[in-house]
Amino acid sequence: MTSSESAGTTGEPAGETTDGGAASPYARTPRTAPARARERVTYDRELVHAILDDGYVCHLGFVRDGAPVVLPTLYARVGERLYIHGSTGSRPLREACDTDPGLPACVTVTHVDGLVLAKSAFHHSINYRTVVAHGIAHQVTDHEERIQALDAIVESVVPGRVADSRGANAKELAATAVIRVDLEEVSAKVRAGGPNDEPEDLALPYWTGVLPVAPTYGTPIPADDLSPGTPVPGYLTTR
Repeated sequence: MTSSESAGTTGEPAGETTDGGAASPYARTPRTAPARARERVTYDRELVHAILDDGYVCHLGFVRDGAPVVLPTLYARVGERLYIHGSTGSRPLREACDTDPGLPACVTVTHVDGLVLAKSAFHHSINYRTVVAHGIAHQVTDHEERIQALDAIVESVVPGRVADSRGANAKELAATAVIRVDLEEVSAKVRAGGPNDEPEDLALPYWTGVLPVAPTYGTPIPADDLSPGTPVPGYLTTR
């Protein structure tokens, strides 16, 4: 992947396709089968990719010393792989390298799209899009793949930034680790629409509906030591 390419658009395999050219869905497994709200779960590959590509913060879950641990961190999708950023001193990054065949992990990504306000407190909810991926995390040791992954992570946060910043030097690369989780055992879950009030509550005198939620970007704040006259990059002013 070159520095100008964005996450999810490299030459990595895009997944199996049907005879009609559409990407085949991910296979349903016992771990991705829902226990409730089954109508909201999908294994659609394109939707999974879209949800992943719409974010850059994930939660990485694994077991350490017999207890569950969940860590927030940055990620990027490249084809059918998730690349997750970390420090070489990070426990999960070390275990992903030292454990054979790798570190069993679960990666989740969630977007909140709206607050659903119902007539009753019980039926309040949120509209959301979420992806859960189960797999084996492996530490990325190949130099070119690491560069590709780190570029993808930077681009997933701020598209256009890789070409507008200095690349990592040898010391920085030595302090940075990347783990990879292949997208194989994956599902998405989506809730959309308004509240589901009980018929007997519809006449209650309370406002009901959806309060949309969306990320917003403020005006860029220059660093104290920024050289005078340095223009604000266009990729920041058009966000």
